[in-house]
Amino acid sequence: MSLRRRTAEVLIAAGLLGVVAVPPAGAAGHGRPVPLRVATYNIHAGAGMDNVFDLDRQAAELRALDADVIGLQEVDVHWDTRSQWRDVAGELAERLHMRVSFAPIYSLDPTTPGAPRREFGVAVLSRYRIVSAENHEITRLSTQVPDPVPAPAPGFGEVVVRVKGMPVHVYVTHLDYRGDPSVRIAQVADTRRVMAEDEGRKVLLGDFNAEPGAPELAPLWEELTDADPGAPTYPALNPVKRIDFVAVSKDGVRVRDAAVAETLASDHRPVVADLLLLRR
Repeated sequence: MSLRRRTAEVLIAAGLLGVVAVPPAGAAGHGRPVPLRVATYNIHAGAGMDNVFDLDRQAAELRALDADVIGLQEVDVHWDTRSQWRDVAGELAERLHMRVSFAPIYSLDPTTPGAPRREFGVAVLSRYRIVSAENHEITRLSTQVPDPVPAPAPGFGEVVVRVKGMPVHVYVTHLDYRGDPSVRIAQVADTRRVMAEDEGRKVLLGDFNAEPGAPELAPLWEELTDADPGAPTYPALNPVKRIDFVAVSKDGVRVRDAAVAETLASDHRPVVADLLLLRR
């Protein structure tokens, strides 16, 4: 039995699906909620806790999540030797038979004339057709220039996928890692501004580099629900804090269940969440 089916049966048996009111069949303008499994995973540029680059290992772990949509952070595309100059986003999509949208944070000239651009950023993998994609700018403090100052930069990816006829906005992000929260404060404000431009069902996936109760994340919870998996995500070996998130709009999406997968294929653990998309 698949993990997806087993989870659904456990939820039904426990009566958890009853928390969402399902209109009777044939009710005007309504229908049954549609399940969607999503995940977020900081893949550490393809390397595990052992710092060994191994896409086979990561593809296997991603496949085991059985997710419909996956947000990835720290994704290399022809970046450098650490990922063997490979298109990590494209290769993972191909191995998982999923569609891909890559949103670079950095896009640099190649070291060799005629070679592909060196890029690093975030990506979305999807079993569903990607209707549109956009790479939004948010405030960043670059790691690629000397003496950086906070400034708008790309790498906040958004796709719209159509699930059983319903459009869903999926965003993937990687917030600043520094102890000083000032850049994250600006990034949260930018995130809310970008997301407010869209209507309907929304899912935010990412490595926030802050724990759920961090003051800089508090504004997010005004519009979003945290799919709390009940376990820490970082570091992958003996994790002590939860900095990886699945969050959903309070309108049109409900969280059925969430969990952290135990794996050392990256320095983070992935979060997987079972959602219900509500028809209007």
